[in-house]
Amino acid sequence: MAIRQNGNGHGRLHVTETPDVSHIRNIDVTHEASDVSVVGIATFVGGLTILCGLVFVLMWGMFRFLNAQETEKEPQAGPMAMTEQERLPPAPRLQAAKGFGVKLENGESVNLELREPEAEYRLLREQWAQRLNCKSGDGVVTTNCVPIDVAIEKLIQSGVPVRSEKSWGSADAPAPTAWSSGRVAGEGRQKQ
Repeated sequence: MAIRQNGNGHGRLHVTETPDVSHIRNIDVTHEASDVSVVGIATFVGGLTILCGLVFVLMWGMFRFLNAQETEKEPQAGPMAMTEQERLPPAPRLQAAKGFGVKLENGESVNLELREPEAEYRLLREQWAQRLNCKSGDGVVTTNCVPIDVAIEKLIQSGVPVRSEKSWGSADAPAPTAWSSGRVAGEGRQKQ
């Protein structure tokens, strides 16, 4: 079979011919059932995974051993050496600085070294909310305390105290001037 193509770039036709190979027979070569051995690939991947895990464990053990040897070689700190806590600057410290933290009302210290700047404010708000609801840090209701919601309800039921008109000042009292800073004659000092 001859196929004519015009593609050599010189304007000439190119002729290709496919030879007939149907008469060639090789009895020793049979048809392959598969091009790839799945069992062989799975065995290789499994062996490689086991080998990688073994190398990881051995390297981890070696590094632990070497670190332990280095730790033994380090000299002990002298008796006059400052501890980590003594090396910190005096309080108050900058937020997010090493050693920054707060002490809660219950005596518990909270480390805020690497926390966001709002962390201290959130702790304060939690403390206030616990105090208003008469709860301790672990959620237990404290004794001799009235929660804010209950106190508001009792105040509303008993009636809210109101000032009398006399306590607000009478109508014949002189008005404060710009020079009096809001004070009215007779308040605080007696007239002479």
